[in-house]
Amino acid sequence: MRPLAFARPAAQRLNALLRHVPVGAVWLAGLLPLALLVWDTVAANLGVEPIREIEHRLGLTALYFLIGGLAVTPALRLFGLNLIRYRRAIGLLAFAYLCLHMLAWAVMDMGLLWGQMARDVVKRPYLLFGMAAFLALLPLALTSNDLSIRKMGGQAWRRLHRLVYPAAVLACVHYLWVGKVITLSPALWLAVVLGLLIIRPILS
Repeated sequence: MRPLAFARPAAQRLNALLRHVPVGAVWLAGLLPLALLVWDTVAANLGVEPIREIEHRLGLTALYFLIGGLAVTPALRLFGLNLIRYRRAIGLLAFAYLCLHMLAWAVMDMGLLWGQMARDVVKRPYLLFGMAAFLALLPLALTSNDLSIRKMGGQAWRRLHRLVYPAAVLACVHYLWVGKVITLSPALWLAVVLGLLIIRPILS
């Protein structure tokens, strides 16, 4: 599919600018939410439930990066905006924040009490969706390198990395189910993910 005509001039200008932006800049920008969270933690700006706020912000940042990675191909096909060389960094940042999200829950919330953690999973099934998203993303993170692509072959590597699609849906369902009632933000992000998945075959 050819990019939309009205978007091509702006995309070409942005692509020219992006050629001068190294991938390392994405990593530095990706650390800003973590730095802000650390600052707010030290400054006691996290409200009356700081642990819950830490978990929430880490998980939400992971979701943002995950959706950002999913949007790279549609942005190229629809608008001609080429962010392909940043996609690996975006995906790994999503996984890193997901790991921190789970670590905050396991250490700060559960105190590494495995029995209590198991009971919490049974009591709150939405945790299973979050853990399933983590397990789906784990092999993707481990194989997000050139050596894995060469060893697996491009076709097998691409098939494996399609796990990002169910992982994104699972993460959104986890976010939606965390609240006692359905609210706009998690429902909106679930709709965005489903929309990105629906349009992918149309754009190919």
